[in-house]
Amino acid sequence: MNLSVVVITFNEEANLARTLRSVQPLVDNGQGEIIVLDSHSTDRTVEIAKSQGAKVFVEDWKGFAAQKNSALAKASGDWILSLDADEEVEPALATEIGDTLAEQYRRDAAQGIKPDTADRLKTIVHSHHITGVSYDRFAFGYLIPRKNFFLGRWIRHGGFYPDRKLRLFRRGSGAFEERAVHEDMQIGWPADQLSHALLHHAYPNLSDYIEHMNRYSSLGAEMIVAKGYRGFSVIDVVVRPIATFTYNYFFRLGLLDGREGLLLNLYHSVYVSWKYAKAWELTRMEK
Repeated sequence: MNLSVVVITFNEEANLARTLRSVQPLVDNGQGEIIVLDSHSTDRTVEIAKSQGAKVFVEDWKGFAAQKNSALAKASGDWILSLDADEEVEPALATEIGDTLAEQYRRDAAQGIKPDTADRLKTIVHSHHITGVSYDRFAFGYLIPRKNFFLGRWIRHGGFYPDRKLRLFRRGSGAFEERAVHEDMQIGWPADQLSHALLHHAYPNLSDYIEHMNRYSSLGAEMIVAKGYRGFSVIDVVVRPIATFTYNYFFRLGLLDGREGLLLNLYHSVYVSWKYAKAWELTRMEK
């Protein structure tokens, strides 16, 4: 089993079929498997997953990082591709992933490295590095750029691209960092980069964006309170959002993304204000 594609879901019937169809070239003909870990969806998510040949598991929601780590534990592939349900693998990326993994298997075999031996491989690479011995380049993970879409438009500026994420990695090489939101994969070793992109169909309409930012700002507020944030700050609630908008929209050229870029950068700065205001509210409630 070469590749496990892993997705966590909750009520993703609008997105999931597109996501799973995009990875079929990577798992067809016994090349891999699709793992879907659902959180008691009330729509057709599970039905769609099964129709696309996925192995479906259902568990209570434990938080983003814990849920993704639970899904990783169910994978049996030598490599794992972790996707969100609203992401799509563009055809050129699927080809690049297939070619990259084939080359890694060739290099592993040439050095006598067997699959599922990430710790042993780290030891060999480290020993070669400190002794100056030449070796074929190994990788434990790959950063993949994302094309983020807002109201149907690919947002190319303002810091929203290339938005690289560590999504392809050797099984057993790491885990998702325990965070309330914006969790990242940690492998404890430098990652290489792929050229082609994931398509992130994040916010097809304003209602979805506002709903997500409301939820994420609450989770972000919990995180900064846990780190010791206290009190009300005009700088954080007013000045920081204005600075965020100015920097991303003007200096990082968000203005080149048209009306969609204006709205996204404007509402992202509002999210920043919400996060710090909610943090203050949490501390006031604690008192």
